[in-house]
Amino acid sequence: MADPFIIPRRLDDPELIGFWTIDEFAGMLAPFTWGILTQHIFIGIIVAFGAWFALRKAKAGRASSWVAHAAYWYLPAGFLGLKATPPSHCRLLAG
Repeated sequence: MADPFIIPRRLDDPELIGFWTIDEFAGMLAPFTWGILTQHIFIGIIVAFGAWFALRKAKAGRASSWVAHAAYWYLPAGFLGLKATPPSHCRLLAG
């Protein structure tokens, strides 16, 4: 009888959706969705895998949350919906 609980082998393994981490999946989802909506499915698949490859190369050797950190730093304040952190444009904080 199979064990109903899944115990990860290593605690540092990232969460996966299929074969991809969550940020890689999100990076592939946008071009693929564009391909479906514009009825260019094969182009969307090719661009999605190109985005996955580029994101994987950009993340190489960095922390797994590097994409979220870059999004916080470069995108508008309300994009990630973080309420407990100060906006990234505030460089000097009292303290």
